[in-house]
Amino acid sequence: MATSAIEATTPIRVPRSTDARIALAATVVTFAILFAQPFANTASTWWSDPEAGHGLLLAPLAFVLAWRRGLDPSATPSRGFGLGLLGFAVAIRYVSALAADPFLSRASMFLALAALVLYAWGSRQVLAWWLPAALLALSVPLPDVVLGSLALPLQLKASSLGASLLSWRGLPVHLDGNVIRIPGHDLFVTEACSGLRSLTALLSIGVLLGGLLLKHPMARVAIIALAIPVAIVVNGVRVFITGFLVAFVDPSLAEGFTHITEGWLLFLVAFAILAAMTLGIVWMEKRLTRSPAGA
Repeated sequence: MATSAIEATTPIRVPRSTDARIALAATVVTFAILFAQPFANTASTWWSDPEAGHGLLLAPLAFVLAWRRGLDPSATPSRGFGLGLLGFAVAIRYVSALAADPFLSRASMFLALAALVLYAWGSRQVLAWWLPAALLALSVPLPDVVLGSLALPLQLKASSLGASLLSWRGLPVHLDGNVIRIPGHDLFVTEACSGLRSLTALLSIGVLLGGLLLKHPMARVAIIALAIPVAIVVNGVRVFITGFLVAFVDPSLAEGFTHITEGWLLFLVAFAILAAMTLGIVWMEKRLTRSPAGA
C-alpha cells in the first residue's frame, strides 16, 4: 500500500563537511544567477495575472510538502543523469533567452531544479516528491495561446449548459456561440467567465486531496479526473444563475460585486462537492482494503 504523501522519512539537513557546504552554496548562487530573470518573471505573473495567481499558493506549499516528506533512505544519487538533464535545462534557458519566450525559461528553471534533485538523491527521491512536483508543475503559468485554446471550448460549454438550464426554466433562449440571447438582454460568456480559473484551482485541489488523503494511484487519478466535470457543471450553473437574475431580478446583477461574489460562492460549492467525492473514495478504499473478520 502506498504511504502518505507527507509521511516523514529522513529529515533534510545541511551537510556538515566544509567542502559539501561550499559546493551547496556555489550551486545555490549559480542557480540564483542563472534563473533570476525567469523567477522574477514567474513571480510577477503570479502576482498580476488572475489566471496564474494560484502559483502564489502552490509553489510555497510544494516546498513545504517536500520538506515535510523528507528524504527517501533508499534513494541513491544519479550523477550522470542529473548532469545531463541539468545541461539540457541550461540549453533551454539559453534558447528561451534568445527567443524571449517566458514559458520556456520558466520550464527550464523547474527542469533544472529536478536535475539537481536527481544529481543529489536520484530518481527514487523524485518519485517520493511526486506531490510537490505536481503542484510546482501546476503553478507554471501557461502561454497565452494555450490559455486561449483552452478557454474557448470552456466558454462554449458554459454557454450551452447555461442556455439549457434557462430553457428548462421556461425562458425563451437563443444560443449563438458564447452569446445567450434572452428577451430584452444578451449575455456574453467572456473568456474571464470560461471557468478556466476555477478549473485550474479545482485540479490543484484534486491533486492535493488525492496526495494527502488517498492511498492508491487509481483513486488519486479518479479524483483529479472528477475535478474537470465538477468545474464545468458548476460554471454552467453560474451562467444560468446570472441569466436568471438578469431576466427576473435586475440586469445590474450580472456584473460588479454581486457577480464576483456569486463566482466565489459557487467555487466553494464546487470545492465542497470535490471534497465530498474524496471522502467517498476514502471510504471505499477503507472498505476494499479492510481485512476479513477473523483473518
